[in-house]
Amino acid sequence: MASRPVMTAAESPALLMLSHYFEDQRGGIEIVAAALARELTSLGFAIVWLGTGVDANQCAGTGYRKRSLAASSVAEKVLGIPYPVLLPSAWRTIFRETARSEIVLVHDALYMTSLIGWLSARLHRKPLVIVQHVGFVPFRSALLRALMQLANRLVAAPLLHRADRAIFISELTMKQFAGVRWRREPTLVFNGVDTSIYSPPSASEIERARQALGLPQNVPVALFVGRFVEKKGLQVLEGVARTRGDVMFAFAGRGSLDPRRWGLPNVLVYSDLSGPTLAPLYHASDLLLLPSTGEGFPLVVQEALACGLPIICGNDTAHADSGAAGFLTGVVVDLARTHETARRVSEALTQTLARRWTEVDRRERFEFVRERYSWATSARRYAGILRDVVPGGQEP
Repeated sequence: MASRPVMTAAESPALLMLSHYFEDQRGGIEIVAAALARELTSLGFAIVWLGTGVDANQCAGTGYRKRSLAASSVAEKVLGIPYPVLLPSAWRTIFRETARSEIVLVHDALYMTSLIGWLSARLHRKPLVIVQHVGFVPFRSALLRALMQLANRLVAAPLLHRADRAIFISELTMKQFAGVRWRREPTLVFNGVDTSIYSPPSASEIERARQALGLPQNVPVALFVGRFVEKKGLQVLEGVARTRGDVMFAFAGRGSLDPRRWGLPNVLVYSDLSGPTLAPLYHASDLLLLPSTGEGFPLVVQEALACGLPIICGNDTAHADSGAAGFLTGVVVDLARTHETARRVSEALTQTLARRWTEVDRRERFEFVRERYSWATSARRYAGILRDVVPGGQEP
């Protein structure tokens, strides 16, 4: 078998990637960042990934370097939103690593990691690429909604305008920033799914997964995967869980709105599952519930589809990818009216559980995911865009 040709420095530029957290937080943005780091490393990029969290200063077995940024969690404690406030030492680390890189890639324009990344890229005259995951989040609080609108207008939109390239992960988020005056037209690149991990289970695999996870065999299981924060619809799910004792609710994730505090017997929480250890929870479940707002196209939706699950989600998510809309049940989500939203979700839950989902249905979802959401294909598109912004580079 012929050996892979050695890539030159021009073909494999040094990439600095910034995200607000590392993937140990189980947020969709961070999981996507981890997958990109892995895939781009396999394509020859020399990557340093900066973020906040405990999962840092590690490189064994990954092929890329990770460095932790010092930050305060004061914003999450005061406002209830996951927004790390970078300390001065983090600024210095970003500026130092930018000087050593050829490209800066940041995830979501509003985070402080992206703002400092842009300042550093401008100072060192390095090209900046932004991956925009999220648009407007309609928080319950009028103050937070106003702050979000103001921040998108005064921070996110100008930063996207100044970026050398912008990449969107959903049609919905791209439409929300349609008014930006682009230096170059943005690109839509869907996140990928590892279908070697996420795939439809057999009946025996479902039984084994439920037994291993402590889930009942003869009770419907509704699954939520993501951070336990307001925009994900945790208050809505609490309302649903309190009125649906006939359903077991499984929550995979972490965050300030921990479902364990509800004290409900039909709620189980799994905080340390990811990748291969998370897949059995999808296998053990009957459907995915994600009444979130202000998101693009969350990776958990794609993972659930790959496992053959029916999905109930917010209308925004249901229409974030027109190609997938036929597989998703959308509901109107209003975080200011959690009782009404919980009632709508519960009605959709009843209808979904009443239908008999067959092996053919599950396989159809999996085949759709395998054809449409490939990490290998997505990574090659990222690689072409990143090489294109390097002076003298050219996108294939």
